[in-house]
Amino acid sequence: MTSQMAQERLSTDPVASDIDAAVQAVERVMLNVVNSKVTVLREASQHILSAGGKRIRPRLAMLSYMALGGTDYDYAAPAAAAIELMHTASVVHDDINDHGVLRRGRPSVNAKWGRTFALLTGDFLFTAVYQLMAPYGTLNQILADAATALVEGETLQAEAVKNSDFTRSKYAEIIALKTAALFQAAGELGARLADATTQQIEAVQSASYNIGLAFQIVDDILDIVGDEAQLGKTAGIDIEQGRGFVSAQTNGHKNGSGADAIESVKSKLMQGDYLEEARMQAKGLVEMAIMQINTLPESHARSALIELANQVVDRDF
Repeated sequence: MTSQMAQERLSTDPVASDIDAAVQAVERVMLNVVNSKVTVLREASQHILSAGGKRIRPRLAMLSYMALGGTDYDYAAPAAAAIELMHTASVVHDDINDHGVLRRGRPSVNAKWGRTFALLTGDFLFTAVYQLMAPYGTLNQILADAATALVEGETLQAEAVKNSDFTRSKYAEIIALKTAALFQAAGELGARLADATTQQIEAVQSASYNIGLAFQIVDDILDIVGDEAQLGKTAGIDIEQGRGFVSAQTNGHKNGSGADAIESVKSKLMQGDYLEEARMQAKGLVEMAIMQINTLPESHARSALIELANQVVDRDF
């Protein structure tokens, strides 16, 4: 395709003006599906969802769908919403396990409603995933596999911390399961809903998986160098509990407890090469993802996918 032809295609591509509309379609689906008759479930679910969040996973799904020719946003939005609800359910449960009191810049569900209702809210969000995915038939298997991987990854992480076995190889296995698998599912669902070719599906799967790995590594960096106002969630939990990228490099080393432990580990890590190594690894993963994305047809949605990938590593350190 010549540069002139490519420019003509971009200038008439309706996707450019529809990206926000597609994302809003996902938001409407999520808020509608959690409109429970049980007040506490409805209010707690709306509390965590209306706080916003990065929405990277559903954006990845919708942009993959659009980049491969999908135009019926109402058709794809429930699948993208299901992905975000699965992620949100997992963080509600995480805040119970981690005693997190801040999530997305607001009090966590656990902090506001207590452990019991937080647990039930997380369960409720997981059941909403089933409702949203029911019409998609065999595509349910994609998200079911990602859900299994998520729980397996979280369990391996808890086990590694308990056994003081949080090594580099263990860390790689954990983030592949608990984070990258759901990113991959998001991209794959979007591609398959657009009736993409096998080659295109594989490219999106690979790109989404690498974006997921990079996203988790950067999150772990920010847990060290960020603050709660910046992160929108309780900071330092991964360090205190001996997990995350740099904990894997130092075999989960801790010194003391509570805030003193966090500051001690931060001080040691700032003096070493661990943070820079993590940054470079994340950037390398995103570069590989962009190479895969660039094999897709040129469009505004493809450009938005590349922008999303870059945003993963361009977050403030």
